[in-house]
Amino acid sequence: MARKKRKVPALNASSMADISFLLLTFFLLVSSMDTDSGLARRLPPPPQHEDQIETVKVQERNLLVVLVNASDETMVRSQIGTEWYQSEVELLGRGNKASLKDKVKEFVLNTSNNPLLPELMEEDFGSPIGTVPVTGDHVVSLQNDATTSYKTYIAVQNELVRAYNELRQDGAKKYFGVDYDKLTTDQQEQINKLYPQRISEAEPKNFMGGGK
Repeated sequence: MARKKRKVPALNASSMADISFLLLTFFLLVSSMDTDSGLARRLPPPPQHEDQIETVKVQERNLLVVLVNASDETMVRSQIGTEWYQSEVELLGRGNKASLKDKVKEFVLNTSNNPLLPELMEEDFGSPIGTVPVTGDHVVSLQNDATTSYKTYIAVQNELVRAYNELRQDGAKKYFGVDYDKLTTDQQEQINKLYPQRISEAEPKNFMGGGK
C-alpha cells in the first residue's frame, strides 16, 4: 500500500515586509555617513533677463581663475600673472611658492590698491568696523577637469575656503578682539559681509591634460 506524501505546511510570510521595513529603518537611524571635507556653498539663482545677465559679468581685474587639469595641476590666473601648482604640497605653500590660500587673500584684500587686482570701494559695515575699502566685486572662479582626482579637487576647495576663514578670523581679532567662533551671530554677520565668500564653481570640462 503506497504511502501518502506528507505536505509541507506553507510558510506564512505576511509579516516579512513589515520586518524588512523595520530593519531598514533601524539601520538608517543608527548608521553614520562618512563626510569629506570641502565646501558648503549656496549658489545665487540664475539671471532671468538680459539686463540681469549684463550685471553679473565680471571685469577681468575682479576675477581670479583657478583651473585644475587632468594631471592634478592647478593653474591660478589673475591680471597680475599666472601661477602653476604641481602638487598638494605646493598648494599648501611648502615649496618655493606662495600657497594658494595666500594668493586668494592677496587677491581679496588688494591692500596696495593694485589696478590689476579687484577694485576697492568704500563701504559702511556699522560699528565698530565703520567705513572701510573692500573689493566688493571680486570673484574666485573654480573649474576642474572631468578626470581630476577627487583628492586634488578637495584640496583646492579647502584652500579656497581656508583663505576666507583666515580673513574672517583676522577681522574678528582686529575689530572685536576675539576669535571668530566667539563672536555673536550679529557680529559674525558683520564680518561675513566684510569678507563675503565669493566662489563661483563651473561644471567640469575636459582640458586634455596639463600644459603651461
